[in-house]
Amino acid sequence: MPMSIVIDCRMLDASGVGVYLRGCLTWFLKSKGKSLSTEFCEGPEDNFLLLGNKTQLQSFASRATVKIIDCNVKPFSLKELFFFPLEITRQINKANIYYSPFINIPKGIKIPVYTTIHDIIFPDMPELSSKAGLAIRMWFFRRAYKKSQKIFTVSEFSKSRIEYHLGTEKQVIVTHSAIQPMFLEYRTDSRIPQKRETIVFIGNIKKHKGLDCLLDAFHLAKNEGLPHKLVIIGSKNNFRTSNNTLMQKTKMAGDAISFTGCISDEALLEHLSTAALLVQPSLYEGFCLPPLEAMVLGTPALISDIPVLKEIYADFPVIFFRAGDFVDLKEKIIELLSSKKYSSHVLPDELLQKYTFEKTVQKIMYGLTH
Repeated sequence: MPMSIVIDCRMLDASGVGVYLRGCLTWFLKSKGKSLSTEFCEGPEDNFLLLGNKTQLQSFASRATVKIIDCNVKPFSLKELFFFPLEITRQINKANIYYSPFINIPKGIKIPVYTTIHDIIFPDMPELSSKAGLAIRMWFFRRAYKKSQKIFTVSEFSKSRIEYHLGTEKQVIVTHSAIQPMFLEYRTDSRIPQKRETIVFIGNIKKHKGLDCLLDAFHLAKNEGLPHKLVIIGSKNNFRTSNNTLMQKTKMAGDAISFTGCISDEALLEHLSTAALLVQPSLYEGFCLPPLEAMVLGTPALISDIPVLKEIYADFPVIFFRAGDFVDLKEKIIELLSSKKYSSHVLPDELLQKYTFEKTVQKIMYGLTH
């Protein structure tokens, strides 16, 4: 029998969660929901109710099995927790399943709930928030865990941390994140990007992203004659450190460091495909897509040796450096950029197909229906 599944799409424009949700949606709407085989099975299609902004979701509404529930209530708002519109909960509760790609669950949902917890960084790195902020976040994590029939997450590492902090009573299923189609399409284009003397960092400036370590390594490398520039794909306006340490480090480098600000997908693809190297100096991640995106576009990746990256990229031609060690990072940068061996990468099909949203959705649908 076909099922009726509500998918919370209100975070479609969010960075990490949004990428995961957008990647999954296409395959949700292609699925029949009953199989974990390499092909989606034949038979009656499930019905999907997409909860979110009607205009934003209109492109998904052409299928007969899709209905839009127009909802602009912000995730994690008081309205979501205490005053969620009754007419919307009535529509939701007529369905069989409610799936949220994050830990926010509106008040009043009575049907079985399933959620994806991408990571549980805040209790692992409590220095990222105040005690009050940590308490609030843990309340949301525990609430989602309690209300969910099953939990999905994006890596074995995240699964282990969820079980450590929230318990082992609920089944936690690993459903990896994956490469967006635009990277694969750009890769198959006939153009062959000309490499530039640039190093690319993609991410925000929060402590766990490790930008401080990269800036220290970059300064040392420049002092040793490195000609490359560092391109930070993100906004300078996001710097919020209490002593402006990161800002001072960027100013010291003059025009050797630049910020792109918010850029289009096309500009991102160009920066990443023409870079000589991507550096991912993270101290903590749930999955971490930029190294995969870089390698798909033929750009080598130098990444920290934290457990989750060693798990996700174990089979890939990445180079690891000791996490937080800016001297080791500097030495690896110079070694790689002076070696033609690592000037370009072409990933084999088996690695291109290791993480796909088709596989991710098959595992989610199996988890929802079994």
